Amino acid sequence: MAATVATPVTPAEHDPDRCGSEEESRGAEAEEESSQQQTGPAATVTHSRLSKLPLARIKALMKTDPDVSLASQESVFIIAKATELFVEMIAKDALVYAQQGKRKTLQRKDLDNAIEAIDEFAFLEGTLD
Repeated sequence: MAATVATPVTPAEHDPDRCGSEEESRGAEAEEESSQQQTGPAATVTHSRLSKLPLARIKALMKTDPDVSLASQESVFIIAKATELFVEMIAKDALVYAQQGKRKTLQRKDLDNAIEAIDEFAFLEGTLD
């Protein structure tokens, strides 16, 4: 990764023709760097920073399937990200039921209600019994 040095912009140096702020350009540079394919240890470090779940644990769970003998870091990362998004989605839907009950804490019945009410979660019916 290339190190960048940010210099403060004083009002005299501000160019009115320039579109976007310095922060936007730094954000675009960061996105551009992350969109480039990385391989080796640097890719693992980047992926683990982007994932909230432990990638080693995800990989171990994937390998418990007899059909899976090898799992690339990219596939492990994608499974971890998909899992995060799934958990976030079901938690937000269950939160609606908790708020209807004037609670801030999710309970099992909130998850049951979300599973029953939303067709996307139909495959989970009966799993919490």
